[in-house]
Amino acid sequence: MASSKTRIIVVAPARNLPEGAATLVRALASRLYGDAVDLVFHAQCFLSEGHFAGPDSARDAAMTEAANDPDAAAVWFARGGYGSGRLAPDLFDRFGPAARSKKYLGYSDLGFLLARLDAAGVGQPAHGPMPNDIVRPGGEAAVARALKWLVEDDEGSVEPHRIPSAPRVAFNAIVLASALLASPGVRLAGRILMLEEIGEQLYAFDRAVGAILSSDAARGLAGVRLGRVLDTPENDPPFERTPEEIVRFWCDRVGVPYLGPANIGHDADNMVVPFT
Repeated sequence: MASSKTRIIVVAPARNLPEGAATLVRALASRLYGDAVDLVFHAQCFLSEGHFAGPDSARDAAMTEAANDPDAAAVWFARGGYGSGRLAPDLFDRFGPAARSKKYLGYSDLGFLLARLDAAGVGQPAHGPMPNDIVRPGGEAAVARALKWLVEDDEGSVEPHRIPSAPRVAFNAIVLASALLASPGVRLAGRILMLEEIGEQLYAFDRAVGAILSSDAARGLAGVRLGRVLDTPENDPPFERTPEEIVRFWCDRVGVPYLGPANIGHDADNMVVPFT
């Protein structure tokens, strides 16, 4: 139990959040922490404009407002999908000192924003569960894991495969391959990179991993770990390589150690990976 009230603001830089999911997360936070947590769902979370949680301008404004809130300890991203890569190039110019002391938690499409935050040295970005995960089978455990890290820095919520001498980051592979083009400042050198994927054919996963590990940003990587690759459509013809074989191939080609599995993915077992 937190000793003082922790304010967490939820915003939706990508797709919007169903009201029902927000209700479930509020109830869970109340059961876990009572009045010790002030969990605020920004009104922007529930906007809708086509694919997105409101227009780009509304998502920019909500992100800026949450980041600059002097009383908030964390900004929690509501849901993935697509949209965080469309946030304004000058977004961080609007951030004040309060933005630099916060945690920022999300995954999937939010990797675009986590990469930008990390490159700019803004706050503590982390890959991990989001509020919308509560609607997954077993998703309450994932959301509780995220809350415990946001509120308590709970070590049991953190992905356990760590090497003290090597910092680490985690991303969805397709998102990171795109982010490397859009955000040239992505920092991978000297770090362990954890990758996961969902809903992509294996040829597309192979292409993304190859692009990542062949990029200038990946020079000097300390190693790669592979999270779960889920809901993979069949290749025609069959690709005949497993996700691990794909990652090992590219690691061998570029001379980066393959370090084994990582406990991350688009499921209820997804753990938190603070960027270090």
